[in-house]
Amino acid sequence: MSAASPAVLALDVGTTGVRALRVDATGAVLAQAYEEVLPTYPGPGLVEHDTEATLRAVHAVLRKALADAPAGSVRGLGLTSQRSTAVVWETASGRAVHPAVSWQDARTHDRCMELLGQGVLVVPLMAASKVEWLLDLVDADRSRVRAGALRCGTLESWIAWRLSGGHIFATDHSCGSSSGFYDPTQPRWSESILAALRIPADALPALVDSCGVLGEVGGDDGLPVLPLAALIGDQQSAMMGQLRTEPGEVKITYGTAAMLDLHAGTDPLWPSHGGYPLVLWRRDGRIDYCLEGTAVTAGAAITWLRDGLGVITTPAESGPLAASVPDSGGVWAVPAFQGLGTPYMDTNARAVIGGLSRASTRAHLVRAVIEGIAWRCREVYAALRADSPGPAPAVLRVDGGAARNDVLLQAQADALGLPIERPAVLDAAALGAAYLAGLATGVWSDTDELRAAWRADAVFEPRLGTDEREARFARWQRHVAAARDEGTPS
Repeated sequence: MSAASPAVLALDVGTTGVRALRVDATGAVLAQAYEEVLPTYPGPGLVEHDTEATLRAVHAVLRKALADAPAGSVRGLGLTSQRSTAVVWETASGRAVHPAVSWQDARTHDRCMELLGQGVLVVPLMAASKVEWLLDLVDADRSRVRAGALRCGTLESWIAWRLSGGHIFATDHSCGSSSGFYDPTQPRWSESILAALRIPADALPALVDSCGVLGEVGGDDGLPVLPLAALIGDQQSAMMGQLRTEPGEVKITYGTAAMLDLHAGTDPLWPSHGGYPLVLWRRDGRIDYCLEGTAVTAGAAITWLRDGLGVITTPAESGPLAASVPDSGGVWAVPAFQGLGTPYMDTNARAVIGGLSRASTRAHLVRAVIEGIAWRCREVYAALRADSPGPAPAVLRVDGGAARNDVLLQAQADALGLPIERPAVLDAAALGAAYLAGLATGVWSDTDELRAAWRADAVFEPRLGTDEREARFARWQRHVAAARDEGTPS
């Protein structure tokens, strides 16, 4: 009997759910599973995750994705996660001391401004100040963390710890650079930031390559033992899944937020328009960098249409409903439910809907929200391009659940004036983790083999002329000003 064809497994622990893919050597998805695990919102600007519920979903999707896998066929596991969600856990039990504090959470905004005044650059969307907040809550004098009784990190490091039974305490440079603890000029954990937050360096995970075997995971809860062969942040993983491996290439991921990443090459770009320089990945000891920007609310705005207003029953309904009207009927929406990211970096802004009339319908409202996501991505893209000296890309690739929405992608092409390419596999973060795990375990020898397997599903060409596009963008920017005023205390 011939040996089973090689495959790799990928796990993507996202903001609103957990996904697993099993991918074969041709790049085909053999099996996939998904479980929604929504964050909670205990107060305005507060966003948390139940870590044990997340772990149960991790085990469930891995079991489903492996259910019919031939014995010995899966070479390794690639793990990607939402990056700057902060977790502090007990070393002995592995249990978190408090719900994980989401990257979207704004509770440490004032503390970050205080630190900035002291010359310590810690951004509210990153994990560093959230870890400090958690430690201040449970270990104010830092005695437990200094004694080794507590561990600190972001969600992927906690997942790796739990899946390995406490044997793997690691994060890669892409996640590390997204955490707020990182010094990109070294690159290593920043001694000055750790001192300002009173966090011992050995309480944080080891920094490792994004692609390479770290140890074994599984062996319990019905899971086989597998090598953990890749560890990477979700947006950087999506860049690999979209094969954006050359400087200047750009992708948009429509997740809970819309995340735009521009490949910067082997030298970091230092932004001045609200983007932030990150490690794209480290492979074989070599670091590539990216420039990233965020539209803080994207897919979450469509979820709000379902859960908050009840105007749709499923996110998938938003596309056909929006397509049922030729335009938004004058309705506009700025989806700033957790503030505005790039280029404004305004955590106090709040969502605003305007232009309503008695003729407005739920279809107009849904279309306005979708178009609002596209215009926010235009703002983020412009900010990244303003800090990038290279030529503009000829096409943008997109991924994420909302990339199924044809109305959104046409609106995006119109807002940017660029073709938008949708891949056959929309779960690019999971696919990228699979690619990296396969490169680490010999399923693929290089990215050229992966390019032969990558497939596009559709291309959306812009339909608006330049004058009309810019006139609409000028109106949009006036609407954003209203959103910023709405979040200003009276």
